[in-house]
Amino acid sequence: MKIFSKEQIYEGDKITTERQNISSTDLMERAGEQIFNWMHLRMQGAQVPIHVFCGIGNNGGDGLVLARHLILEGYNVQTYIVNYSDKRSKDFLINYDRIKTVSNDWPVLLKSSDDFPDIKQDDIIVDAVFGIGLNRPVIDWVQELFKHFKVSKAFTLSIDIPSGLYLDKAPEHENAIVWSSYTLSFTSPKLVLLLPETAKFSVQWEVLDIGLDSEFLLQTKTDINVIGKLEVLPMYQTREQFAHKGHFGHSLIIGGSYGKIGAVILASRASLCVGSGLVTAYTPKCGYIPLQTSFPEAMVITDSSEEFISDIKFDIKPTVIAFGIGVGTHPKTISAFENFLKTNKTPLVIDADGINILSKNEALLKLLPKQTVLTPHPKELERLVGKWNDDFDKIEKVKVFSKKHNVIVVIKGAYTITVYDDILYINSTGNPGLATAGSGDALTGIVTGLIAQGYDALTATIFGVYLHGKSADIAVEDYGYQSLIASHVIEYLGAAYLDLFKQPEPVVEVEPDKNE
Repeated sequence: MKIFSKEQIYEGDKITTERQNISSTDLMERAGEQIFNWMHLRMQGAQVPIHVFCGIGNNGGDGLVLARHLILEGYNVQTYIVNYSDKRSKDFLINYDRIKTVSNDWPVLLKSSDDFPDIKQDDIIVDAVFGIGLNRPVIDWVQELFKHFKVSKAFTLSIDIPSGLYLDKAPEHENAIVWSSYTLSFTSPKLVLLLPETAKFSVQWEVLDIGLDSEFLLQTKTDINVIGKLEVLPMYQTREQFAHKGHFGHSLIIGGSYGKIGAVILASRASLCVGSGLVTAYTPKCGYIPLQTSFPEAMVITDSSEEFISDIKFDIKPTVIAFGIGVGTHPKTISAFENFLKTNKTPLVIDADGINILSKNEALLKLLPKQTVLTPHPKELERLVGKWNDDFDKIEKVKVFSKKHNVIVVIKGAYTITVYDDILYINSTGNPGLATAGSGDALTGIVTGLIAQGYDALTATIFGVYLHGKSADIAVEDYGYQSLIASHVIEYLGAAYLDLFKQPEPVVEVEPDKNE
């Protein structure tokens, strides 16, 4: 699913009206009807008081269309105009006149906090005040209105975007934004609904299709894409009947230190479970027995040191190498990593202390192979790219870093983002159960195992992040958020693969009993 920029959305509206030979007012009517259909399906005529707050631009026009349809269907509706300016959009004015034809009660004009209506907790608020075009701070009395919404604790439905949020930058402060219970976003989700600092302003969101021109939607390239099942299914590589383990690559997992061998076990298991033909773990000597006893499918090479990696030497030819999980930052380990990078030509996945070492020795970044994959957690990312002011600043810093060093960077979170070549790939799978020790080690192993099989680094990262989250989504049904551990995520990778080909259950229509 694509996430369109503000400019692209406006262009899509324009192209749609031209190609479908409709007016912008017709397109607004279509959008308002879709909101009405969504509400009517769920409310079925229930006489809950509905307060529709309309701005004076096109978002307000959408609200007026909705209010008109609710009135025509007999709902208990009161409409308000939030009069924050003397300017009105053309389509707003047209729909303002139309609503007068279906009700004797004209919309109530709000000009200050003295005009605020009483809203009870069991009422419904429809927020149609500001849309994606907001480009200036919200004035004080409108901020008070948004506080009034929040204090009421009423269910709040936002049209397209919670009012007060900008589409492409961080808000000035929280009081200037509607805290929405649900957002119905036209055509595609908005980036602010997927970022940690701004996603909290809408508990849930859903995309509504308002019939924008299909050719425009298909052919327009976007810098931000949401990755779901439909996007990753074409990435899947089938296996030939006579294939053998040598066809699916050899993953080398370098990591571990005394007390942190478990990280290597998890990454190695994940790599094999996702499909790597062979897996070898390279650890200090203290890792030999744990690996050989707990994970017999893996081969093990040990360092000369007992407790940490001091000199990376091996006589195998791996397809891909992962480095950093549980490795620590002993001076000899840092030196060993530097010497290794000077001669290595094999694709790399770097995580954990491997990233910490890079952040303290920036000269090493020049030694990384092209499209090396970096999978930092938030603090490791900060050490790598520097502190950021907000989520938009973070993304920009990561994009600059990725482009400068030609590396793929994973920004972990509820919607994990893969960044490469100025493009964002936002993952749609995963849940809070992944907030557990070792889940990052599992992800490193998954991405490594996919590269081993022949997936290019970017595809392996996007697909790997998806499978990691989907596996957790399936496993959480059995374990719950609190009891989910990294080993469960690895165990359910097979189920995540199978889910790619699972067909939705058909809807069975029951014939009415003619004798009733």
